[in-house]
Amino acid sequence: MKTNEGTLDRSLRIVVGLALIAMAATGVIGMWGYIGVVPLLTGAIGNCPLYTLLGLNTCRTPR
Repeated sequence: MKTNEGTLDRSLRIVVGLALIAMAATGVIGMWGYIGVVPLLTGAIGNCPLYTLLGLNTCRTPR
């Protein structure tokens, strides 16, 4: 898999994913907050399948 996410994009995805999971775990938001697993995993991997389908790439240097 090629990386198609830049550093800022990956960092934001990880932070948002962790925040959603934490809020769902503490009951602040409902069970839908566990959808934060998706941005967390795509940020950790560095590849977003939706970006691939749309032909987007926020990574500066192709790997």
